[in-house]
Amino acid sequence: MTMSAPLLKLTHVSKSFAGTQALEDISIEVDAGEVLCLLGDNGAGKSTLIKILSGFHKPTEGTMEVDGEVVSFASPKDAAAKGIATVHQTGGTFPLMSVARSFFVGEEPTKGWGPFKWFDKKAAGAIAVKEVRSLGITRVTDGNRLVGGLSGGERQSLAIARAVYFGARVLILDEPTAALGVKEATHVLRIIMQARAKGIAVIFVTHNVLHAMTVGDRFAVLIHGRKADDFRKGERSREEITDLMAGGEAMAELEEELATLTGSVTAITPTGEPK
Repeated sequence: MTMSAPLLKLTHVSKSFAGTQALEDISIEVDAGEVLCLLGDNGAGKSTLIKILSGFHKPTEGTMEVDGEVVSFASPKDAAAKGIATVHQTGGTFPLMSVARSFFVGEEPTKGWGPFKWFDKKAAGAIAVKEVRSLGITRVTDGNRLVGGLSGGERQSLAIARAVYFGARVLILDEPTAALGVKEATHVLRIIMQARAKGIAVIFVTHNVLHAMTVGDRFAVLIHGRKADDFRKGERSREEITDLMAGGEAMAELEEELATLTGSVTAITPTGEPK
């Protein structure tokens, strides 16, 4: 039996800017109906990799494949044509627009004929509300409501609903839970699982190990532009992943420093005088 090709695959991808190596020899892949968690601290290269996947940058070296076919994106429009959608941390929504306008920006449904066309606000509002509510955002009942009145989690849900509605096959989520409280972050994680159940490949970019382990099927850890490790669900513990992201040796040094500090504190009496 022939194995089907991954929906999205990068092979030996590198990216440099004016002599500075931002990414080096990155190989990752993700299948339909799978969540790939891209883990790494600030400066690990996650943002550069996202921009390559979404068509903002071309790799200096290496290849990208969609459905087994080698592709080269000249712009985000090319990536979108292949079904790759990116939702950034801010959600990519417009605070002063209505929910309906923000949902359909650039793809507005119209009424009328020829030069006498206008935005079909009623149809847009009905569709936007239906799609957002299908993701569990029941507080949104009116397409005329301003996006600025939504919470951070609701804005993320609006952006994800829009991407799914317009046919995203690969959904790249850039730190979608970073600025959210526990309840809202939990809801976004639930939406990620819903997208996976619909057969969408999700690339979940995060530095939150707990969130990644909650929804991830496959994991890749970036450190200073290189892939430090990749593994599947259950193959690493939370402590192992956290230690890897911290650089292993750096974590050991920190633990040693904390132990020394703890010993110094316990050597002081409640009055603040040394024993």
